[in-house]
Amino acid sequence: MLKLARLHWQREAQNPILAPDPRFPQEAARCMNPFIMRLDDEYRLYYSGGDAEGRQRICLATAPLDAPTTFTRRSVVLELGMADAFDSTWCVLPCVRRIAGQWHLYYSGMAGTDRGLQSFWGIGLAISDDGLHFERYATDPIITGNLTAEYPQNRGIAGGSIIEETSADGVTSYRMYYTLSVGVPSDNVAIAQEKHCVVCHSHDGLHWTDHRLILSPRHDAPNDDIAVATPVVWREDGLYRMLYSGIGTRWGGNYGISEAVSFDGYAWRRGEPGENLCLEYRPDIAWEAGMVEYPAILSEANGYRLYYCATGYGATGIGTATASITRE
Repeated sequence: MLKLARLHWQREAQNPILAPDPRFPQEAARCMNPFIMRLDDEYRLYYSGGDAEGRQRICLATAPLDAPTTFTRRSVVLELGMADAFDSTWCVLPCVRRIAGQWHLYYSGMAGTDRGLQSFWGIGLAISDDGLHFERYATDPIITGNLTAEYPQNRGIAGGSIIEETSADGVTSYRMYYTLSVGVPSDNVAIAQEKHCVVCHSHDGLHWTDHRLILSPRHDAPNDDIAVATPVVWREDGLYRMLYSGIGTRWGGNYGISEAVSFDGYAWRRGEPGENLCLEYRPDIAWEAGMVEYPAILSEANGYRLYYCATGYGATGIGTATASITRE
């Protein structure tokens, strides 16, 4: 029988582990959208840093393997795009994968227009030989928000995660799970913040096809009855597992983190309404007193480590928590 992992997270006492810092002007206002990976003798934490003028760039911090909460800021690895480009104001939601011998950095851009979620109208790609110095593959996005059958006129889109698949005959392909942002400006948060999760497919990491809607808000579940977003997917014991950010009326339109499980990565089980909620914000903890969102997960010897953001979409920084896996 398909079971939720039921991940119960224990927060690190020193949270946030990476906070905005005025000594680093390009991330003085926000540290958000963590993406974590292990490479050789270090952890690499890619994230979006926000400056005092409201612009966002992709940054990098590193930590030794024996200190996954102690990060040293390295540099900005992706600057803003050209004026009037889709990423001229914000570069956010990094996802880094090694494909065909090069590092691919996928990210979401914002053009600085006043269209709410529809201002985020493309996922871009930058490529690197070392994962430290990236150059744009193209000035235009490689994925746009109008590619699902259900929302052909939509514009808004935001990144998520990528997994690698190998077929029985040894052919490698990739699945990208991302956020379809269909909300439009409104005083009603359920209209302004509506989001769904989508999967698409590629053989080369450059061209993405077969965009399928896989997860939508559940109107009987107050932890995600407004939006489901930022899907992070991995495989374990023959199953696909997902952490995602859910916006729900339970919190007045703010985010919590929930989970889902699947046999095939397309049809997802979330259990009974609210059963899958695994991390909600704590009003008694100052740095996350309003919301928790943007999960990134790392497998450890005894379970998992979660990196996430909280109040103000990274205005208080990035924190971490750990969990041992139990199935019921």
